[in-house]
Amino acid sequence: MKNNIGTNISLTVFGESHGPQIGAVLDGLPAGFAVDEDRIAADMEKRRAKGRISTQRHEADEVHIVSGYFNGYTTGTALTILINNSNTRSKDYEKTKNRLRPGHADYTAFEKYHGFQDYRGGGHFSGRLTACLVAAGSICRQILEQKGVFIGSHMEQLYSIHDDVFSDDLETLKEQIDLMNHREFAVLNTEAGRQMKEKIEAVASQGDSLGGILETAVIGLPTGIGEPMFDSVESVLSHLLFSVPAVKGVSFGLGFGFAKVKGSQGNDDFHADPDGHITTMTNHNAGINGGITNGMPIVIHTVIKPTASIYQPQPSVDYQTRENVTLQIEGRHDPCIVHRARVVVDSVVAFGLLDLWMSKKATEDWVCA
Repeated sequence: MKNNIGTNISLTVFGESHGPQIGAVLDGLPAGFAVDEDRIAADMEKRRAKGRISTQRHEADEVHIVSGYFNGYTTGTALTILINNSNTRSKDYEKTKNRLRPGHADYTAFEKYHGFQDYRGGGHFSGRLTACLVAAGSICRQILEQKGVFIGSHMEQLYSIHDDVFSDDLETLKEQIDLMNHREFAVLNTEAGRQMKEKIEAVASQGDSLGGILETAVIGLPTGIGEPMFDSVESVLSHLLFSVPAVKGVSFGLGFGFAKVKGSQGNDDFHADPDGHITTMTNHNAGINGGITNGMPIVIHTVIKPTASIYQPQPSVDYQTRENVTLQIEGRHDPCIVHRARVVVDSVVAFGLLDLWMSKKATEDWVCA
């Protein structure tokens, strides 16, 4: 099992949903960056389950940094994060451990790990592991923000309900990102947010679940970051985003909308201001050309599927007996995870962009004059 990713900085995630602890290791971070533990706690709070629109499994999610951090700053050694699991009910999974949950990784886990996998709460496949991503990503976001780079997401769509979209105006977009990072339920239009919450509660009462789309924006990233092919900004970020449980689609800028326009409509024309600063007049390509940043905002759309764990009876198979069965799950599950996933998406995007930026820093001194 491969549990780490990254080139100049690496991220390792470890633990299982119902084990004693989960955690992460960030290796390769430069020394001397300030890390605010209150900010980490605030980011963890965005992921926390709340009210009737989330699971009733409530964890404290207190982050303990046990290495690589001293007197408020990174030390340059491996930064290790530990998070305790304290509210587990493993017995909920015992009676159905051989019954394959539709939409889950149970069947593929059996086929890959031959029954040795930890089945409790989904084990290492669980969305519980995204707490590690948020803790590590919060540190990466803080480093980026010290360099003037800001990231924010909102719920662009939940089922058939649509929020407003991020603005094309840079100053307005900066305000919107700041607003989303301080709003518990990340929507631009509060009326759309009210409708979304009502819809989640209604579907939860039916024992079902919902998915949606997150729109993420990144501003302040310099030009020239990324590589033309295998380490393009799109490929690195997509790799990370598809590592988040329940993500089933990622697009950049106009994305699949490019299929419905002509080149004259999809191209972003260039413009130079009186000071010689070059920008594009539109941003259909999401601030990326040839896999490399052009200085415009990066805009990403991420599809989150409906939570696989639902309370309705479903046809299934007992993996051990190979008999057809009816599955009725127990436990505590989210009727929707889109609102909790937005900070997870922000976090992995932050890690990916920091790693890409460090790659540029590692090579630019070799460029001949």
